[in-house]
Amino acid sequence: MPDIEGVTATELREALAAAETPKAAKRLVIALAYLDGVPVGTLVERYGIPQSTVYSWLDRFEERPLADALYDDDRPGRPPKLDAEERAALAAHLGDPPGEFGFDEPAWSPELLREHVHRAFGVRYSVGHARRLLAELGAE
Repeated sequence: MPDIEGVTATELREALAAAETPKAAKRLVIALAYLDGVPVGTLVERYGIPQSTVYSWLDRFEERPLADALYDDDRPGRPPKLDAEERAALAAHLGDPPGEFGFDEPAWSPELLREHVHRAFGVRYSVGHARRLLAELGAE
């Protein structure tokens, strides 16, 4: 019978009952099936996951505490175009009306913020990202 060193089926079932994400649940279901004797090749076909991923997940259960094995490590994405200091300055700018920065508008809009960020910081954002920034930085 297959084994995942250091992890029991009971522990996996308890973790499955408390799983917070679909991906964590899928990893647990695959690990339980493996412990029940389902071959990796069958798991690959059944769940449509590459064989290397199944082996990677099973290895994680042996190498890490159960709670850590369920979730991916943080992966850094693209670095932000504005650093923390610039974002703080932008948040302060948004507390003032656009007229303070030479705009003839009564309120901040995504398009206006986009133009302001380009003028003030030399950074170009899409309108969609400017909209997210407005929401995130709490512009009124």
